[in-house]
Amino acid sequence: MPDLGHQVRLGIFPTPGAADPQHAVELGVLADTAGIDLVTVQDHPYQAAHLDSWTLLSWIAARTSTVRLGLNVANLPLREPVVLARSVATLSLLSHGRADLGLGAGAFWDAIVAAGGPRRTPGQAVDALVEAMDVIRQVWDGSGPVRVDGEHYRVVGLHAGPAPAGDPALWLGAYKPRMLRVTGRLADGWLPSMAYLPPEDLAEANARIDDAATAAGRSPHDVVRLYNIGGRFGRGAGMLQGSPADWAEQLAGLVLEHGMSTFVLATDDPGQVQTFGQEVGPALRELVDAERSGASAGDIPQGAGSAVPTGPIPARPATDVVDTAPAGITPTPDDGTRLTGELAWDEAARPTGPAPQGGPTAYPAQQLAAPQHLIDIHDHLRTELASVRDVVDQVRSGHLHVGQARSVINTMTMRQNNWTLGAYCESYCRIVTGHHTLEDRSVFPFLGRREPTLQPVLDRLHEEHEVIADVLERLDRALVALVDEDGYGQAGSEALDELAHSVDLLTDTLLSHLSYEERELTGPLARHGFG
Repeated sequence: MPDLGHQVRLGIFPTPGAADPQHAVELGVLADTAGIDLVTVQDHPYQAAHLDSWTLLSWIAARTSTVRLGLNVANLPLREPVVLARSVATLSLLSHGRADLGLGAGAFWDAIVAAGGPRRTPGQAVDALVEAMDVIRQVWDGSGPVRVDGEHYRVVGLHAGPAPAGDPALWLGAYKPRMLRVTGRLADGWLPSMAYLPPEDLAEANARIDDAATAAGRSPHDVVRLYNIGGRFGRGAGMLQGSPADWAEQLAGLVLEHGMSTFVLATDDPGQVQTFGQEVGPALRELVDAERSGASAGDIPQGAGSAVPTGPIPARPATDVVDTAPAGITPTPDDGTRLTGELAWDEAARPTGPAPQGGPTAYPAQQLAAPQHLIDIHDHLRTELASVRDVVDQVRSGHLHVGQARSVINTMTMRQNNWTLGAYCESYCRIVTGHHTLEDRSVFPFLGRREPTLQPVLDRLHEEHEVIADVLERLDRALVALVDEDGYGQAGSEALDELAHSVDLLTDTLLSHLSYEERELTGPLARHGFG
């Protein structure tokens, strides 16, 4: 089967081990800033060595901001479809639409029976799966009573809902002919594992899915192809046994020859997660994009009607900027409000990228995904900053003491890992720093190579990152000083004033920076992506 043109995505598949409950969570947090799109966990409710999958996914959702989350795959015989549908919908609502569902008919029947579940024949298991999918979709629809009068599941008159945020995908883990036909007829995605279905068997299975989709009046394109993979980075021969470049080339072959587009790496190694997201992912996407566009992998991709300008970039004051955003993208404007008047940079002296000739350039929707993703990330940062300000206001008004404030901040959805700015930066400081570090190390160098005349803007953005890091450290010291001064009781007025001023300073610098970055980079990102 040829390439289906789906977006190339990366996922991870950590073990939900109960012996080290935080490890899978930390891998999910790492994935959120390492270029990974999807975090999934297996679901074996009878396995004493595993955490409960839904509780674990909820915890990961609260610690992340961009990755999608899903079971890989849910054990249907031990997950009643109504409860399962509501669990997915709830996670979707709490995570702002980041939940999906992988579903399996069941396996390890002795263990399922030991846990109180039914024992089903292969035929019964598929029948039950089809009924369950109907139940789940009706519950998600949220518009009327659920009515499924099946042999295995009978739901009559239940009020549908809650409706999830967005549109969760429903994938099937399928291998046998009948399950593959069900996948083509009913599912949003196919999720096999390389360990059970090697690459040389993908063509035959894909053909069954495609035929079933066509017979049901669907397009094969309607079924996204995901693939659970495993391997190691090194010098070995064979599938996924070599360098990141080898991985990228082999996975590109699966995209272009078999239509697979989402690759979910089974790993518990943080180093593998980083290499997969930061090295394999960019190289894989470049290979696929080059093949799809008919260019060589080294060519510079250009947006429709766009051209890379040459010559120096003139520095213009912020009051004399030209709209460089692509049509269909709306950067967040800077309203000029300043709470402190202490910005460490001259906003009027910021360099500005060349404006496109003839006004904002129109790009296809696929190319607008990158600049929109940047704005979405920034919107999360703005939302979390507002939450930080609210927590500090509650401390000042006496509704929260300092210990409670730090506890609230440390459980915010933007909390990240592996950034050590201090005690407070267990949370908001880390996501800002993680975002900026990823830009400095990966995105900015890539854009600079693609558009050399953009370099003054990129250098300025990097300098502002360093200023913001200093502001974050000041905020960290202010909150730590409150605890040092008065423990978990009433804080002194001077310490509270310094904390409030630090939050105001962060608000001024960060919001100014985010607006400037969106104004200058949405066009280049539409032309070239993140790299």
